[in-house]
Amino acid sequence: MIGFIGIGNMGGTLARVIRVPETIMERERVLISSRTGESAYRFAEANEGFVVVGNESIAETADKIFLGVKPHQVKKVLEELTPIFEKRKREILLISMAAGVTTAQIEAYCGCDVHVIRIMPNTPCLVSEGCIPYCCGKHTTKADCEVLKEMMSTAGMLLEMDESLIDAAGAVAGCGPAFTYIYLEALADAGVACGLPRTTAMLLAAQMACGSARMVLDTQAHPGALKDEVCSPGGSTIAGVCALDEHGFRNAVHKAVLAAYQRNRTLGK
Repeated sequence: MIGFIGIGNMGGTLARVIRVPETIMERERVLISSRTGESAYRFAEANEGFVVVGNESIAETADKIFLGVKPHQVKKVLEELTPIFEKRKREILLISMAAGVTTAQIEAYCGCDVHVIRIMPNTPCLVSEGCIPYCCGKHTTKADCEVLKEMMSTAGMLLEMDESLIDAAGAVAGCGPAFTYIYLEALADAGVACGLPRTTAMLLAAQMACGSARMVLDTQAHPGALKDEVCSPGGSTIAGVCALDEHGFRNAVHKAVLAAYQRNRTLGK
């Protein structure tokens, strides 16, 4: 059985796209909970196939538990559920999306040999174009990873990495969509300033970003090389690139990612 403790923006996104293996259970038995219960009930009303219960019920019955609570809430939530986990005879796979909270911390909070996978997903999982960096705790098995891949098979790309890199991955992939949306909004605004209708400007900006990202993924070429291919000598593109450099575009992106990374590192402390 599968459960979601915390059904906020990220938990809700993964719950909507999760693929439940036939060997585990039927979809309509996915259990969800939230701190007050209100958001869980709203989610269940808007999405078919979910049953609202308390955290304790999920801990008692679910074998695959997604932990979607805020980083500062993880310790309290898990310590309250530890007595239930300790009574369970079946192995429990705990999949945490709490930024900054390490697998070792989660294992210590649980006080028993739970299998822990830490993931840093992003919201494009909702349209099957997500990126989910993940790392494993000391009790996690290859079979646990295969179950995660199966459950997230419609979410996008999964990438296993050493836990020492997971905060940096979260800063790029997890926070990156917000940075990208700001860029797209600015690009569309500029298009409107040049005379384009708002809907046309936004469509052009979004499709351009989608196609440019696909070029990087499909060709495996360095973004700098692809940039150079667009920049004709004395042309309009290189003039725009020079303007970006003059106004610190690259440096702003660097600072945004570094700020997010430093914040990730402190959230679990």
